[in-house]
Amino acid sequence: MDFSNYQVEGFYDELFLPTGTPRLGARTLIQRLESFEAERILAMQQAAETALLQMGITFNVYGNESGAERIFPFDIIPRIIPAAEWAVIERGLKQRIHALNLFIQDIYNERRIIRDRVVAEELIASCRAYRKELAGFTPPGGIWCHITGTDLIRDADGRFFVLEDNLRCPSGVSYVLENRQVLKRTFPKVFNDMPIRPVEDYPNRLLEMLEAIAPPDAGRPVAAVLTPGVFNSAYFEHSFLARQMGIELVEGRDLVVQDGRLYMCTTKGLKRVDVLYRRIDDDFLDPTVFRPDSLLGVAGIMEAYRTGGVSLANAPGTGVADDKVIYAFVPEIIRYYLQEDPILPNVPTYICSDDRQRSYVLDHLDSLVVKSANESGGYGMLIGPHATAAERSSFAEKIKARPRDYMAQPTIQLSRVPTIVGERFEGRHVDLRPYVICGREIYVMPGGLTRVALRKGSLVVNSSQGGGSKDTWVLETDDPSGWESPGTGEMEEAC
Repeated sequence: MDFSNYQVEGFYDELFLPTGTPRLGARTLIQRLESFEAERILAMQQAAETALLQMGITFNVYGNESGAERIFPFDIIPRIIPAAEWAVIERGLKQRIHALNLFIQDIYNERRIIRDRVVAEELIASCRAYRKELAGFTPPGGIWCHITGTDLIRDADGRFFVLEDNLRCPSGVSYVLENRQVLKRTFPKVFNDMPIRPVEDYPNRLLEMLEAIAPPDAGRPVAAVLTPGVFNSAYFEHSFLARQMGIELVEGRDLVVQDGRLYMCTTKGLKRVDVLYRRIDDDFLDPTVFRPDSLLGVAGIMEAYRTGGVSLANAPGTGVADDKVIYAFVPEIIRYYLQEDPILPNVPTYICSDDRQRSYVLDHLDSLVVKSANESGGYGMLIGPHATAAERSSFAEKIKARPRDYMAQPTIQLSRVPTIVGERFEGRHVDLRPYVICGREIYVMPGGLTRVALRKGSLVVNSSQGGGSKDTWVLETDDPSGWESPGTGEMEEAC
C-alpha cells in the first residue's frame, strides 16, 4: 500500500509537500508505511479499532434514537508537527491563556477593560455564561481557567489560527492518551526511530495542578472528579481521568456540604474533599445558586467555594471567555493586558450584533460559516457554501431575531492528513485541540486531539457530527533523520 496515487489536491497537506514528496518530519513514517502490503496496513487499522472497542472508548450522542453510545472512530495515520512549529503554538497558547485569565479576573472585579471600552459592557452582561454571582470574587491564585482545550486550524498556506477557546469543561484528552497507547503498539519501531514527544504525563500534571489550588489548610489535599453520571457524553473520560489520577469519581448525590466544607459519603462516614475537578456546567453545580431543579450538583457548594472551604476547577464563570462573540475580542484582550501582539491569530470574525457587520453577513451567507455563540459540538452552525438556499434563508431569520447570539467567519480550507479510506489513502480535513493546564505554571500538552472529518470534502470534524480522531506527533527536532533512539535492540512491527 503506497502513496503513488495520493493527491494533495491544492490543500495544505500535513505529511506531503505540493510536489508529492514527504515532508522532512514525515519521511520515516512514510517509508515504513510504504514497506507494508495493503493487507497488513488494513489489518493494523482493524487491530487498532478492536483495541479501542475493547477499552470501551466511547462517547454518547444526545437525541440519537438508535442508541446513545458510540465508538469514537480512529485512523492510524498520525499527524506530525515539527519542533519549530510546535514551539510557536506552545508560546501562543501560553500567551492566550495568561491573557484570558486576566480578562476573567478583571470583568468580575475591577472591570477596567469595560471602562476603557475595549469590550462593551452589554456583550458581557448578555453573555449566557457570565455569572453575576462571582462578582468581587478571586479564585485561588487568581486562576479561573485551569484546564483549556483550544481549537486550532491550519489554512491553505499552512498558517495556524485559533478557531475557538473551550474553557468550561473541555473534553477529549482521554482519547489523546488512549490513541497514543494504541499507536505505540501499532508502530513500535517507528516510535523507536522517531523523536516523538510523550503525552503520558498529562494525568500527573493535572493532579499536581488540582493539589496546588487546594485550600491552604488542606494538609494532604483530597481531589475528586465530579461527573453528571453515566449518561453524559464524556462519562468515559471522567472515569478514565479519575482512574489515571488515582482519585475518586463522584456524582452530586455522593457529596454534601457541612460547616463550609465539602465531604463525600463513604462506607466509613464522611471524607473531606478539598478540590473538585468538575465536569458539569455552572447551571447544574449548585441548586441554591443556579438552577433550582438541578439534581446533578451539590447544595451549598458555591458558598463553600466563596469562603475557601473547597476549590473548583474550572472556576464557575469561566465560560464568559469562551463565548464565540467574546472570542472576536481576544486579540485586543491580549494587547490590553500583556501589551503584546497575539502570537496565534484569530480567524477573521464578524459580530452580528454590530449593524454593519450583520449586514455583511446576511449578504454573504453563501460564503461564510455562521456559529451560535453558545453552542458546541458542531450544533447551531451554518456552513454557507454547503447549505441550501432554504437553510440560508432560515438561518438569516435566526440572525435577525437574535443578532447577539451569532458570529460569522470566512470558510477556511482546512489542512489535510492522509487517511485510510477503503484500501487506499485519501486526504481528509483536520483540526487540532491542544490541552493546557494552568496552575503554578502553564503546561501545554505536546500535541493534542487531532479531529478528522471522515466524510470526503467535509469541514465538520466534531465526533457528534461523524468525525474521528488521529494521534498527533510533536517532534523533538525538525529533522529526525539524524536522531538516534535512546532505546536498544530491534523491535518487531505490530500487525
